[in-house]
Amino acid sequence: MTTLHPLTRAVALACLALSGTAAVAQSSEEPMSEVVVTATRNSKSVDKIPGAVSVISQRELETQYLLADDPSQALATYIPGYAPSRQKMSSTGESLRGRSTLILLDGVPQSNPLRAGMREGYIADSAIIERVEVINGASAMQGMGATGGIVNYISKSPKAEGTSHSINVRMSSQLRHDSLDWKTGYTLQHKSGDFDLLAFGSIQQRGIGYDGKGRVLGIEAVQGDTMDSEGSDLFFKLGKNFGDQRLQLTVNRFRMEGDGDYKPVPANFAAGTPTSATPGTPPGKPPRNKVETKSLEYRHNSLFGGSFNAQLFKQDFASLYGATNTATFQDVRIAPAGTLYDQSEVVADKYGAKLTYVRPNTVIDGLEFTAGMDLLRDRTKQHLAGTGRTWVPTLDFKSLAPFTQLEYEIGPLTVRGGVRREDAELRVDTYTTLAAYGSRVVQGGERSFTKAVKNIGAVWRFSPNWSAFVSSAEGFGLPDVGLVLRGVNKPNQSVEKLFDMEPVVTRNNEVGVNWRGAMGNVGASFYDSRSKLGTALRINSAGIGVLDRVPTRVRGWEVSGELRASKQLSAFGSYARTMGKTATTAGAPMDVALGARSQGPDKLVAGANWQWMPKANLRLQATRLNDRDINIGRTVGTSNLEEHFRGYTLVDIANSWDSPWGKLGVGIENLTDRQYVGYYPQSASYKDPVSYFAGRGRTLSVSLVRSF
Repeated sequence: MTTLHPLTRAVALACLALSGTAAVAQSSEEPMSEVVVTATRNSKSVDKIPGAVSVISQRELETQYLLADDPSQALATYIPGYAPSRQKMSSTGESLRGRSTLILLDGVPQSNPLRAGMREGYIADSAIIERVEVINGASAMQGMGATGGIVNYISKSPKAEGTSHSINVRMSSQLRHDSLDWKTGYTLQHKSGDFDLLAFGSIQQRGIGYDGKGRVLGIEAVQGDTMDSEGSDLFFKLGKNFGDQRLQLTVNRFRMEGDGDYKPVPANFAAGTPTSATPGTPPGKPPRNKVETKSLEYRHNSLFGGSFNAQLFKQDFASLYGATNTATFQDVRIAPAGTLYDQSEVVADKYGAKLTYVRPNTVIDGLEFTAGMDLLRDRTKQHLAGTGRTWVPTLDFKSLAPFTQLEYEIGPLTVRGGVRREDAELRVDTYTTLAAYGSRVVQGGERSFTKAVKNIGAVWRFSPNWSAFVSSAEGFGLPDVGLVLRGVNKPNQSVEKLFDMEPVVTRNNEVGVNWRGAMGNVGASFYDSRSKLGTALRINSAGIGVLDRVPTRVRGWEVSGELRASKQLSAFGSYARTMGKTATTAGAPMDVALGARSQGPDKLVAGANWQWMPKANLRLQATRLNDRDINIGRTVGTSNLEEHFRGYTLVDIANSWDSPWGKLGVGIENLTDRQYVGYYPQSASYKDPVSYFAGRGRTLSVSLVRSF
């Protein structure tokens, strides 16, 4: 993986806005001096980009997916500041540099910041992803929700002339009962002159898992689990070039749903045994994700001396959670207390447009001008599917955001700066809270937010191999509005008067240095991210989340690099340290460490790649998560802030080679069969016996891709 100086945020700000796809892409398979910029951007040298963009290439993704078909695990491996994967459908605790991440698919927003159900990690089959582009740190140019950064999944496109077909098969097992996972997919690619087409379909069935001691892993029956589930994906991309112009239609339909064949077995904390599972049928319908993404893109690469890009998009998202008789769902008017099982569902429908114009050499040589406009309409709600009750009313969000960006190159110095004006409006109708909150009537209303978010950065190439950079960028977001509104328990409240709905503005300042040479590359950076009015979700003694509006500050440093001893052998590594602080209440000192929900532990990733045959590659990697003990004896109300985590080291190995039958791959995840409890379940201050999950033990995976 190549990390483009952690300052590419300034570039990212413009670049991401430039096209609706992430701006800067560089694969480790390409020359170090080249950067392929997606959509309307032209190729640009890495050392002329001030910002923090990491790019995971297709080869790296294919290797990681040999070990685990888990997008968040790939991010945790290749992105230093990304927190460890939960290995579940839920992504709670999977943060980037201690803050929220905006997830995109080809530039189309997939995250639901208005009601963050933490299910946005599974939105497409991993087989359609060509690369992943990650903006590390606050970014404003893609709009709301990127206070910690942006993850943009870029889908595949036909590359070669003619028609080709491919079939992919993947199987993994722990060689125990019902532990078989299998997936198969078919891809059609066609390119003829100015016309191209890619179509893909897949089905997948996942079994149960086992920990390092051979115990069945705990099933997440409420928040959603990847185990004991089935999935499918249908993907279609059609493009046509008209000289300097291109029109492209992309459609993706993804489904993932639990089978409901296992139910949880609570952990025994006294005996030290984690949550497990046993055959059985949990109440209600199994958890599921249903995601449909559509986009229509028009590009003109020679318009008045510049390039123009317009993208229209629509995304329909629905995530159903498992049934539970939590106290929040009880209503004696429906059933006796403690007997009512219900399940919630988050439904979010988005549509919008992204318009961008880029003109190089504007007025004077070396001055690049970018301007554009983003429009978004997001309607999100959360209801109880079993009884039809409203938990979160429909949140009708509209945003209109013009932006402009200037970049000027003066010899070895590149300077970039820009501003985006976010003009947003949130409308909520009058609603009644659940009985658990007192059945309070909350008067509807509108809240509007107008904010200019800015970025500026520079990179100095002070030698053929060295460069230094500095950047300052802001990100704009809202607190989890749904969480705020569903928890109103006082009379005579109105949407217009709820202070908790004030926006979150995060400023990320960063400096760093990079070296690139024939034998490899090394990069290091330090960042300081601050929010005067941030958010902290705290779990009280009843296990219910309470959102506090308090200032937050996250500082950290990252270092990563690769050493190429020869064309056949290379070593790589990265280390990330994240130090987040907040306050117990507004105005109090910021002396409380951010918890596991917001921040990952210190993380070391190291390994080696060996091309041991002309068409065979072996990868050995290890991930070390360090111990973390924070907030000893600290509480806020009935919320315990104390957390303890005992670190662990996991080792994986993967091998792939081109054979006469196709591309074969073999991977072993957790090679040493290490027994461990995951970072988030260990650290969570509220220990729930049905969510104290161990991680996967040794797992063997085999894959084959046959093209014809």
